[in-house]
Amino acid sequence: MTLEEMKSRKKEMGLSNKELAARSGVPVGTIQRIFSGETKAPRRAAIEGLEKVLGKKTAADQPEIPGSDSARRWGDRLMESGYAYGTKAVRELHSEKQQGEYTLEDYYAIPDDKRAELIDGVLYDMSSPSSMHQEISMEISLQLRLFVRQNHGNCSVNAAPYDVQLDQDDRTMVQPDVLVLCDREKQRYFGCYGAPDLVVEILSPSSGKKDLIIKLNKYLKAGVKECWMVNPESRQVIVFKNDEMLLFRAYDFTEKIPVGIWDDKCLVDLSVITEKLDFLESLRP
Repeated sequence: MTLEEMKSRKKEMGLSNKELAARSGVPVGTIQRIFSGETKAPRRAAIEGLEKVLGKKTAADQPEIPGSDSARRWGDRLMESGYAYGTKAVRELHSEKQQGEYTLEDYYAIPDDKRAELIDGVLYDMSSPSSMHQEISMEISLQLRLFVRQNHGNCSVNAAPYDVQLDQDDRTMVQPDVLVLCDREKQRYFGCYGAPDLVVEILSPSSGKKDLIIKLNKYLKAGVKECWMVNPESRQVIVFKNDEMLLFRAYDFTEKIPVGIWDDKCLVDLSVITEKLDFLESLRP
């Protein structure tokens, strides 16, 4: 790969120099000198390390997405936008343990000014969401809450940060971007104990692979009835319905999206924020 190709790929994947160093094994200082042009003839070992991370995608790298070919094609488009490669390198938040060994005790010991998720004993550091992410999250939450209020429902609608002890054990605590909980037996003062009825994840370059693969599979196995995966880049939502068999459908932001847990009586309309999303997109660095 040429230097310009590596720079372009790094930007596409949303990696910082520190994150690229963690994944490639190439020191941060070396990466900075290579990309700035200070190092005119970088060592072959450094180039090979960077190419392993920034090289072209292969079929083996494709995420396993439940469903038929149309759902996988939607996943392919995410791959092309760099989402499945955008997972941030996991940072060790407690150096005395290895990933896979953490419990809720460690999770609760994390300082309040840091956001993280615990999935099967692995701690994931969470970055701050973008303005576009927040706009979509707030709009979905608003429309769901209005439906509940207008229909005198007992369901609660919450947005992250909101703890969900998904597996009812001490090894997993997730924070969906938006969730609907209708079973009051699962309501706790800290959040939700068990599987919510509906979860929404808004994909970003820093969390796309974790949300689309790890968390989606966790949600489905835990018994979440409906999962929405929202891609702000392509402005699409893929809805997974976890009934007797896994059903799914992809929607554009121009379409009204039916909420299956309420028999499709609630329709979420994201076209109302199109102008705002266009404006936020124009601010992208």
